[in-house]
Amino acid sequence: MEKIGFIGLGIMGKPMALHLVKAGYPVCVLQKSKAAAELVEAGARVLATGKAIAQECDIIITMLPDSPEVLEVVTGQEGILEGVKAGSLFIDMSTIAPSAAKEVFQLLQSKSVEALDAPVSGGQVGATAASLSIMVGGTAAAFERALPLFKAMGKNIVHIGEAGAGQMTKACNQMIVGMTINAVAEAFALAKKAGVDLEKMREVLLGGFAQSRILDLHGKRIIEENFTPGFKIKLHRKDMNIALQAGKDFSVPLYGTAQVSAHMDALIAQGKGEWDHSAIAWLIQQLSGIQ
Repeated sequence: MEKIGFIGLGIMGKPMALHLVKAGYPVCVLQKSKAAAELVEAGARVLATGKAIAQECDIIITMLPDSPEVLEVVTGQEGILEGVKAGSLFIDMSTIAPSAAKEVFQLLQSKSVEALDAPVSGGQVGATAASLSIMVGGTAAAFERALPLFKAMGKNIVHIGEAGAGQMTKACNQMIVGMTINAVAEAFALAKKAGVDLEKMREVLLGGFAQSRILDLHGKRIIEENFTPGFKIKLHRKDMNIALQAGKDFSVPLYGTAQVSAHMDALIAQGKGEWDHSAIAWLIQQLSGIQ
């Protein structure tokens, strides 16, 4: 089996890396990561730098918060570019700007290294259950090489197209998720203020054309006022900004995306950035005078 380096053991990266260890892959992680001890206990090794991971491993995976972190890990001091071997494969599973994904692809091509942008959807639940949707940009050959790893972490795995296509698809995914949460939040605020039983309304809507996974899972969160994060507002707001920038790049007006992003800005301004993105409902209820 190829040696795997995994950088980024956060709320989703840690279970993803654990799935690779459990699948039998030799996995290396960064020593400075808070979750490194848990991975070591499961069978992973620790290395001190991205450079060391690139020197040791055949495939390097990153799962980081945003474009600057990915670019720093790749191009920074003691980074991947300093140690990567020709013939290696780099897979970024973070959600970053499509333009940044293309930049990373070109940098690694200059080192005779293939790169894939492979962002995921499914949140912490999907990462833990190895049921993530994985949308992949890059060459077909690199995708086929990575496919066994993807199957250890996800279920719905699609090669979208060339470099950057995975990240563009993820931006579109985040637009749909954000606007659907906003729609559910508005509907629930209206129903609640009108005195309608939200549990019963959710039950009947789940059997009709309005049915969605967001109505199911986030509708329940909204009713219970449970905003413990599965996906934090501050991270989704970052994704919406990526989508808005892409809209500017391609001259596509994204009115709904802009509205939802503004709601997220308001929540972050009120110190709620660590809450789950379903907390858009909390904001709309506050604006509606619902206590």
